[in-house]
Amino acid sequence: MDEKDLQRFKEQLEAMKAEINSDVEQTLNEMTSQTSNIPDPNDRATVESDRSFELRIRGRERKLMEKIEEALGRIEDGSYGTCAGCGCDIAIKRLEARPVAKFCIDCKTRQEQREKEQGR
Repeated sequence: MDEKDLQRFKEQLEAMKAEINSDVEQTLNEMTSQTSNIPDPNDRATVESDRSFELRIRGRERKLMEKIEEALGRIEDGSYGTCAGCGCDIAIKRLEARPVAKFCIDCKTRQEQREKEQGR
């Protein structure tokens, strides 16, 4: 992978990180600005349901943020784009679709099959 591709992926990962941080800040502002005195039980249930949904999304984004940080670390140490399983290059198309990918498509497929078999 050349420097131009690495820079492009680094910028993409940084943009993803900034978007997640913005979403988190917006969620915090919304949650702190909402009044907790909602007299109607149905309205209160809706607010709580929405809040729970929002928190689940933020939890998923937190996990994605960890993967973004790992990917940025791999860019810095020179291992970005190399499969953690077999050591082969990860296809550019895969990285374009999933810039945080640690595994080539073959290793990821095998990993998911093993997880599926263990889950039975």
